[in-house]
Amino acid sequence: MTLRMNAILVGLSMMLTFAVTGCGRTETATSSPMETGRANDALMVASRPANAAPEAPLLLLDEPEEDEATSEPMADNSRCFVCHVNYMNEEIAANHARRGIGCADCHGPSDAHIADESWGSGGNGTAPDVMYPRDRINPACMACHPQDKLSSQQHEPVFRASNPKVCTDCHGSHRLPVRRCKWR
Repeated sequence: MTLRMNAILVGLSMMLTFAVTGCGRTETATSSPMETGRANDALMVASRPANAAPEAPLLLLDEPEEDEATSEPMADNSRCFVCHVNYMNEEIAANHARRGIGCADCHGPSDAHIADESWGSGGNGTAPDVMYPRDRINPACMACHPQDKLSSQQHEPVFRASNPKVCTDCHGSHRLPVRRCKWR
């Protein structure tokens, strides 16, 4: 067989694999902001209230509004968004990224997780370096957001003795309701 014929067969087998097993994502898009080079625009849209009118894009000479400016550069989560594009617009990920706090700051660099593509062929994959079971969510969040800095009335359900809420019960949709993969 020629090289071209091999490439065609590989492409067809990949398409058949994805058609039968799916790519593992629950949401689809026609083109992602990463593909169009507009990742920062997607994060800005995600931070706007749903009923807000779309804003005109900033021109090079426009000054950002005071509340938009941060002293930190935006976090680069592109290594994670290759597979986890659904988190690009997610409230917790977007808000932290705008403040220079990336996925790796909470979940570790996760090089083995990023390099492992076995999930695409039905494998179990490698877990990120740091994961947060429900009982570890609040302590992890409070490492940067201490209790004395939180509104006591608004956050009272987090601190109650019996059946406390966790931060992700109210903030964002960062926690997956059902784990779709069993890690190695």
